[in-house]
Amino acid sequence: MPGGYAGKFLDVDLTKEKVKDTVIDDETLEAYLGGRGLGAKILWDRIGKKWSKVDPLGPENIFFALTGPMTAIYPGGRICCTGKSPVSNGTVGSTAATELANELKTAGYDGVIVSGKASSPVYILVTDDEGEIRDASHIWGKVGEETIKILNREVVDELTKRKPNIGRWREPGKIYIGPAGENMVRNAAVMSKICHAAGYGGYGAVMGSKNLKAIVAKGRGPLPEVFAPEAVKLLWKKVHDRLINRDAFRRQGTGYAGWSVGANTSSEPVRNWQEEWHDERSMGGPMFETRYWVKKYWADFNCTTSCMKISCIRYGKWAGDITDMPDYELEAYCGTNFGIFDAGEIIHMSAVIDNLGHSGINGPNTMAFAAELYQRGILTEEDFGFKVEWGDAEAFTKLAWLIAKREKIGDILAEGTYRAAKKIGEMRGVDCMPYAVHVKGIEIGAHGTRSDEDYTHDISYAASVQGGDHTSTANDGFTEMSGAVFSDSAVYCNFCNAPREIIFDYAKAITGFDITIDGWRRWNGPRIITLQRALLLLGGPDVFWEPIKDDDNPPRFYEPLPSGPYKGKTTDRALVEQKRATYNEILGWDERGIPTKETLEKLGLSDVEPLMKKLRK
Repeated sequence: MPGGYAGKFLDVDLTKEKVKDTVIDDETLEAYLGGRGLGAKILWDRIGKKWSKVDPLGPENIFFALTGPMTAIYPGGRICCTGKSPVSNGTVGSTAATELANELKTAGYDGVIVSGKASSPVYILVTDDEGEIRDASHIWGKVGEETIKILNREVVDELTKRKPNIGRWREPGKIYIGPAGENMVRNAAVMSKICHAAGYGGYGAVMGSKNLKAIVAKGRGPLPEVFAPEAVKLLWKKVHDRLINRDAFRRQGTGYAGWSVGANTSSEPVRNWQEEWHDERSMGGPMFETRYWVKKYWADFNCTTSCMKISCIRYGKWAGDITDMPDYELEAYCGTNFGIFDAGEIIHMSAVIDNLGHSGINGPNTMAFAAELYQRGILTEEDFGFKVEWGDAEAFTKLAWLIAKREKIGDILAEGTYRAAKKIGEMRGVDCMPYAVHVKGIEIGAHGTRSDEDYTHDISYAASVQGGDHTSTANDGFTEMSGAVFSDSAVYCNFCNAPREIIFDYAKAITGFDITIDGWRRWNGPRIITLQRALLLLGGPDVFWEPIKDDDNPPRFYEPLPSGPYKGKTTDRALVEQKRATYNEILGWDERGIPTKETLEKLGLSDVEPLMKKLRK
């Protein structure tokens, strides 16, 4: 067994109520590593041949909660949630910080694989070398904070009763869904703690479709052994020394960018991306820190970066609301995106989104899309039952609940921005796509491309196999392979990144695999990306993406910026076409972005060729 792996996966069939252990061979682990890569591989092996017919919200789909070999051993442990995405109909490696990851490993598992559908709400409890399916009827319908309290108390009481000689157990690690996931809001998140989330891909809806409320784990064993313990110790110290010197990031976190991304780079969503510039000094770190932070340093297991903060509203109509800083993405999407610039109201909106289990990016993207349709008279007060005006936190609170409960227009909006735009357009006889900010169904992260001053550029989203995912952009075909593809498969946090040479030495010392930057750029990375691309192109059953046509930015990103220092700038369509062609060539895909036979054979994906051959015709 290579280092860093516990050696087995918990394989749960909810329909048959069967739980077993599954072992993955070393060759597959070396080729795909874990997390995003391994999830795509298992999906292909189990349902790939019938992919286009598999309903992502049906029992045939598979939900994964996977670690990687570096998880909990390298700083910044996370879990990777994946499966067939109900948003893109492809697959996304969506990660979240959570103690579930290290608890799974100390319980003897590298992840949980869930198929089928339970006849009533359940959660999965993983303890030392075993897993079980438990009733969750009493938790179904609960928001995030209530779910956490109930699971903590219930699982601690149960484990204390089973093994009283250990004393009082500590709270377990867990992932769970809120009402949005339960009601299969397509872009719902998988939640962890109060406000961590695996947001992209809609895997909260996949859990909901399986009547799976949560996965909970508590292990008492050690973390897996590593290949070169002394080297890992030295590298661990070297990485921590680097991370602890990132003083500004640790002190202020990503939420400090709530002002600067708008004011300096003109790339922040304002009122559904109608603008990307603002100079509102009420945004950004200082206004949150001095008025609302109650815990300045909050770290997940083995994380030196400590970029998270806890904010609490102590008085007024939103008193008691608690969330993270918020981080930049929620500060933007629950703030400027709604036309809200008050720190307290942004904290409130973030708490509402987290408690309901909406994705903090994708859910508010759909909500602002709906608000713009209201602004333009395409949707009316009758559709919502109330007015939806920019800057009105009470209206957006009602809208978040409307979508989570699938009531009135919320039932259509719960299908995500792209599908809602199609449906509302048909209903009202108006083209709503110019207002839908997504790429291949995945709503865009809070970083625009028009100013070209942010880290997102021309094809960042357009060419990505994960669509609008800002954490896995496709700026070129080289750095991507040893960047997000690697961290999502090794499963650790990008905010804990060190120089790539150190990262790959660390991975080699943990696993014993001959892992190199060059090897990942030439073989492993392209293999994972190409398999994801194939599954995305197969799509279905309700949506199929057209190569080239759908490998593009949303229409809004080609509109000139209307304000700010970069007024008039826009994404260069000719450059997008040029870079997209280069990107396809680098990866060995044809001019339409379909993997060639030669590329599939070179990457060990020959069994994918018959389905790609049909697409080429």
